[in-house]
Amino acid sequence: MKLSDGVEWALHCCVVLRIADCPTPASHLAEFHDVSPSYLAKHLQGLARAGIIRSIQGKGGGYVLGRPANEISVLDVVEAVNGASPSFVCTEIRQRGPCQTPPEKCVAPCGINAVMLAADAAWRASLRGVTIADLASRGDKTANGDGTGALAPAREWLARARD
Repeated sequence: MKLSDGVEWALHCCVVLRIADCPTPASHLAEFHDVSPSYLAKHLQGLARAGIIRSIQGKGGGYVLGRPANEISVLDVVEAVNGASPSFVCTEIRQRGPCQTPPEKCVAPCGINAVMLAADAAWRASLRGVTIADLASRGDKTANGDGTGALAPAREWLARARD
């Protein structure tokens, strides 16, 4: 399964919003991650529609998390960006071609479909079990590869960007 770049960007933005001391403008999120502002804005809108983030208008405005970070799962973000459709859709290929099985004889689900749906369910359960708070905690401990976290410098950058 291939997820869009937007999923990665959205997850990183949620982690940054988790640690931000005040609303963060979309332009700062784009600059911080060195990504396209217009493409990021599209994904931020999806997160806002899903209630994962919300926009604060006016001077000093920007985005904040729409609910506590420990209540936002990775799956919530994935589905806000990519949609909730299953990763595999069976087209009943066994009912086509020269050796097709007539529809009335297809009384049991396709074995391939069953395996793929089970894998999708396991993947979704795994992502449902990890929250933005978990990701922020992991990032604060391990993101630099040397045992130091990357979130303290991120907090400092965000504070300077607001000035």
